[in-house]
Amino acid sequence: MGLKVVKFGGTSLASAEAFRKVKNIIEQDPNRRYVVPSAPGKRFNDDTKVTDLLYQCYEAVSNGQPYDHIFNAIKERYTSIVTGLELDYDIVCHLDHVYKTLPSTVTPDYAASRGEYLNGLLLAAYLGVPFVDAANVIFFNAQGQLDMAKTEAAIKEKLADYPRAVIPGFYGSLPNGEIKTFSRGGSDITGALVARAVNAAMYENWTDVSGIYMADPRIISQPKEISHITYSELRELAYAGANVLHEDAIYPVRQVGIPINIRNTNRPEDPGTLIISSNGNGEAESDVTGIAGRKDFVIITIEKALMHSETGFVRRLLSILEEEDISFEHMPSGIDSVSLVISECQLKGKLETVIAKIDKRLEPDKVEVFHEIALIATVGRRMVYKKGIAARLFTALAESGINIRLIAQGSSEMNIIIGIENKDFDQAVKSIYNAFVN
Repeated sequence: MGLKVVKFGGTSLASAEAFRKVKNIIEQDPNRRYVVPSAPGKRFNDDTKVTDLLYQCYEAVSNGQPYDHIFNAIKERYTSIVTGLELDYDIVCHLDHVYKTLPSTVTPDYAASRGEYLNGLLLAAYLGVPFVDAANVIFFNAQGQLDMAKTEAAIKEKLADYPRAVIPGFYGSLPNGEIKTFSRGGSDITGALVARAVNAAMYENWTDVSGIYMADPRIISQPKEISHITYSELRELAYAGANVLHEDAIYPVRQVGIPINIRNTNRPEDPGTLIISSNGNGEAESDVTGIAGRKDFVIITIEKALMHSETGFVRRLLSILEEEDISFEHMPSGIDSVSLVISECQLKGKLETVIAKIDKRLEPDKVEVFHEIALIATVGRRMVYKKGIAARLFTALAESGINIRLIAQGSSEMNIIIGIENKDFDQAVKSIYNAFVN
């Protein structure tokens, strides 16, 4: 096995003890040369993530309120790690710099990014390897979108001088030099970008679980672990709501065929889940690879006689969403009806306007709105070619007394999506899981 890029999540770097585990993992394999850390996460259930504390600092500064007590909690997190490791490193001077610059650099992205920045400095000092500031190698354009070409070139050039290095996750910089972050969980993306740029043989993503589960362990007790999964299946599960990799972290490595290995920092002996380009022509481990879902969607159903023969009907419908800056999830249709499935948060304060525009421009016979809808995706490669999958799924739901409000199967031939009421979500996941696993 060749060069590896390793990313460690927040719980994997939450304390001095966690740092020791990380160092041991890295030293066990000399191919683990480039390390991407997250900010310190929770040490216990009631603990607060450092990133959340930093956001609280930003809110306090923005409102002209004192933030010393919040920053002191942040300071304690880092100094306790240094003390616990008996590390000869002056993290306090870096903490003081962040404290002083917060009022003058008061953007939420700058504040939040300091968690990874400080943890990266600490980890680099502890491992005895160079620290490479992500602001110097991860670049966004003026619109806040990742500049992939510039980023890849910068990482290649910078790391050519360093056989080993620590590159903090989650952030980069804008053309004007300001700090810009990815969305929450964005350290996964940083790791993928580094892996792509150095042409890694493997991208290891270390967290607090031994891979990806077939279903949410908060709903299913001890769900089955997935040993192998394709990029496409993972993308479907992540999009559907599975708490796995950040969905944008898949794209950079998928393009160049770098496998991803999800591993457990607390159980490094576990093989975890391997994410690969394809499983060849081999059979999947089971008929279904995974089950995932999200709550709080709205279905807007528009009915109009002879809709199917009315040129431009759907275009005019979607132009209304575009005007209101609303994206939709699915659009199932019939001969005289079409439905839009939209996340509730997208429609906040906009629903009445959207309905009014639909009535005025499309002159429908009827418009219905259904709230509190959950979507569940049942994902599996080549599922469409396996007889009886849909029958087993729908039978399981019927036997549990769950009414299906929507059915969609993607053209990827990889998933069956159902829409149900929010209140039935947990029971639906259990019913589907039991139909295919137990």
